[in-house]
Amino acid sequence: MTAITEATDRHRFSLAQYFICLEGIVWREALRFIHQRERFVSALVRPLVWLFIFAAGFRQVLGVSIIPPYETYVLYEVYITPGLIAMIQLFNGMQSSLTMVYDRETGGMRTLLVSPFPRWWLLGSKLLAGTLVSVLQAYAFLVIAWFWEIEAPPLGYLALLPALLLSGLMLGALGMLISSLIKQLENFAGVMNFVIFPMFFASSALYPLWRVKESSPLLYYICEANPFTHATELIRFALYERVAWVSLAVVLGCTLVFLFGAILAYDPSRGFLARRNNPGG
Repeated sequence: MTAITEATDRHRFSLAQYFICLEGIVWREALRFIHQRERFVSALVRPLVWLFIFAAGFRQVLGVSIIPPYETYVLYEVYITPGLIAMIQLFNGMQSSLTMVYDRETGGMRTLLVSPFPRWWLLGSKLLAGTLVSVLQAYAFLVIAWFWEIEAPPLGYLALLPALLLSGLMLGALGMLISSLIKQLENFAGVMNFVIFPMFFASSALYPLWRVKESSPLLYYICEANPFTHATELIRFALYERVAWVSLAVVLGCTLVFLFGAILAYDPSRGFLARRNNPGG
């Protein structure tokens, strides 16, 4: 009877109240981002090092032939730019999950989750807030890349926005799911490296998949199954005003799976948190 009453009460919230809840969580993440300026700088330094140093060194070695969505030969730094944008979002997703682990240890996450709002709305709002931060970082990177003569069609920057939102939601949901598995903050760095580097290197971010297939068919299929590959391709095609339909479907599907897993994991009655708090489990 209590559960039924509680469920009924949750449905009594108006749309305005749901929006106020979303606004509060987004504003909290925005303030955290503003006060942690080094987070913004570090998010840009990583891809810029790849763009200015790695790409310059491998420009002559790793030429890129004409492949969709490009209509002509492109420089190597032009090719890896979408992958570096996706890398920004991947690292931001992991950083957001790190803050969730920290909040859980300090009690901030408990304060959020005891809110009368539905858990899926609270976690979804936090996910959206982190995604918006990653979108700002991605556009800041594109501004700097523009001075490096890496340009896309003018409308491509606008068409890129939905792709950034979708890929950011997927990678953020993955980070949220991973954060539910981390018991202590000290263990997070190792888990981050275990997730980030295999996802980044076993993808189409740094080299076309046809080149991978020529050297290792097994690695090619691993790259094809990697969700990060499809996030990269979704961004790449959107930047040139095109849609990678397969990648779009994969990103949407993975977002739903990761988010659903995170919601279950943060459910104290049946998720990983319940097992962690149950000494006999």
